[in-house]
Amino acid sequence: MGKISSENIRNIAIVGHSGAGKTSLAEAILFNGKSIDRLGKTSDKNTVMDFDEQETARGISISLACAYTYWRDVKINIIDVPGFYDFEGEFEQAMRAVGAAVLVADANGEVSVGAEKAVDYCIRRRIPLMIFVNGIDKENSDYVATVEAFRAKYGRKISPTHLPILRDGKMKGYVSVISGKAFEFTPGGRNAIEVPENMLADVQLLKDSLTEAAAETSEEFLDKYIEQGTLTNDEIVTGVKCGLKDGEAIPIMGGSALQNMGVINLMHEIVDLLPSPCERKPVMATDDSGEILSVVCDVNKPFTAQVFKTVADPFVGKLNMIRVFTGTLKSGMTVYNATTGEKERINSLYVMKGKKQEAVDELTAGDIGAVNKLNNTNTGDTLCDESIKVKFYDIPLPKPVITMAINAAKSGEEDKVFQGLNRLAEEDLTFKVEKDKETGEMVIRGQGETQLDILCKKLKAKFGCEAVLSMPKVAFRETIKGVAEAEGKHKKQSGGAGQFGVVNIKFEPGAADGEFEFVNAIVGGAVSKPFAVAAEKGLREAMQKGVLAGYPMVDLKCTLFDGKEHPVDSKEVAFVSAAKLAYDDGIRRAKPAILEPVYSYKILIPDNYTGDILGDMNKRRGRILGMETVDGLQEISAEAPLVEMLKYATDLRSMTQGRGKFSAEFLRYEEVPFSAQEKIIADAKK
Repeated sequence: MGKISSENIRNIAIVGHSGAGKTSLAEAILFNGKSIDRLGKTSDKNTVMDFDEQETARGISISLACAYTYWRDVKINIIDVPGFYDFEGEFEQAMRAVGAAVLVADANGEVSVGAEKAVDYCIRRRIPLMIFVNGIDKENSDYVATVEAFRAKYGRKISPTHLPILRDGKMKGYVSVISGKAFEFTPGGRNAIEVPENMLADVQLLKDSLTEAAAETSEEFLDKYIEQGTLTNDEIVTGVKCGLKDGEAIPIMGGSALQNMGVINLMHEIVDLLPSPCERKPVMATDDSGEILSVVCDVNKPFTAQVFKTVADPFVGKLNMIRVFTGTLKSGMTVYNATTGEKERINSLYVMKGKKQEAVDELTAGDIGAVNKLNNTNTGDTLCDESIKVKFYDIPLPKPVITMAINAAKSGEEDKVFQGLNRLAEEDLTFKVEKDKETGEMVIRGQGETQLDILCKKLKAKFGCEAVLSMPKVAFRETIKGVAEAEGKHKKQSGGAGQFGVVNIKFEPGAADGEFEFVNAIVGGAVSKPFAVAAEKGLREAMQKGVLAGYPMVDLKCTLFDGKEHPVDSKEVAFVSAAKLAYDDGIRRAKPAILEPVYSYKILIPDNYTGDILGDMNKRRGRILGMETVDGLQEISAEAPLVEMLKYATDLRSMTQGRGKFSAEFLRYEEVPFSAQEKIIADAKK
């Protein structure tokens, strides 16, 4: 088709629990809109949206994918969003690009965790949402029970705009509540039929309910409803659209994505009910003076857009997916990156169809597309005309919750591994690779074990190098609780000039700030100042390793109170060695102890999991500090040693069926209980 107006665009994210059939629904929509000529299947590994090697191997989406089609002269941009917990960042990126969502829910009579989280997100952010109950053709499916499960949880927000036609307990078609027309599903479409006689009363009852809800969306409709007792079908549709836009109405319908039943009906509703970019709520931004702006879709304003996803390919290069908010982007333009302050030239523009890129001349306000070969532009960056210079708010991405040590599988490939990971980090901003300042090892931090494992697989597939993951080291410390004095004597005579140095040092706990305090208390010149400085140097070197398990020594005060030196044989190296000998002897007699890092945790869970979480935290040597209700959830504040929490992200998901989240922040070091200390020492010796 030719140039499309912003009013005739619908941007939707297809969301839901992993395995609910999101990719299959996207495939059916593209097929019905004739964007593809063959209906692929995830089981056959030939869908448009799941094209990554890891996606086809695992049978799940691990990265958002974009495609488009046309329906009734309206362009529908689709973003297929992964449903697995580890890819929450992809969900956030997709929601920045679109103005509405279609939730795919399994017709199993329940509200799954992924569906619950998606609905809660859309209600909280007031994002228009439709629900497509998928798999009505399956043997144990129950469309009616699934709708009732959603209504039980979300009340009047759930608005059945269709009444199912049931035969033998299965949904075989539907009656449109608004139009009063009935249709029977056929593979790939629907046939018009008469409304079953036994359904007429129920259809009218639902229509009365929808009319009443629509009347409440405006004073004009309410006055007419009070006066005439009814609204026209167009007015009901307008009312439902208003409720949808405000997050107060969630239409629900059913079908089978795999059999392409009910999908055409959904496409009609997407065009009729979901908002165009012009009707989307404003996106927040700041101008170059820092003033907050509300940006609404307007083709007549200067160009602005935001990158919501970056794909890095070792052969093709970097591809930035963008959502245009205002103006028009054309090939050959030079734009300003408000995030980096750099200018970028737009060479080629594309619209996406899975892994395929189709070249276009321009992208108008409200549209979604891609730009390649931008050197200094990444996910979240704002591109704009130099005359306007606005910067959109950052996309809210989840912070890493799990850390693993990472190393090259083959010696000598370290640089290749970390270069590849840095390239992958351009695609996925929810993981970080860095050198741990405390332990000195390279670590990778992310959302879960599945995400980190997939990153290693991608590393091998895209960049030809392997990485291995292992549990990270914990940055233990050692200190002393008692006081001891020790003498260190270094004497060496081997012909010619010898080495001689004696120091007497008092060891005691210092200020609890991790610092080392050295006091030169020599009186009468028993040890001259240069040799006292050498003794301090020896102590600082010795402190790098404690006497129990070899961890760094902290909170230590050392007082040099006596010693001896030789007029010929004394040298700085002798006093360095003497101080180390005194350290080894004195620290062992000053009640050494191991310290462990303790973190504060904020754990957000549904109330019914509180008992399990509290009991589990006690097993981890944690302390509960308090609880409060936040957005209908329980937020538990706790402290716990890091060594007990290394896999908490995985364990919390298991305990809460994926509903729990947490954040952590370093708090302090504490002494390790004796029972745990023995294990740490044993592990260090291994």
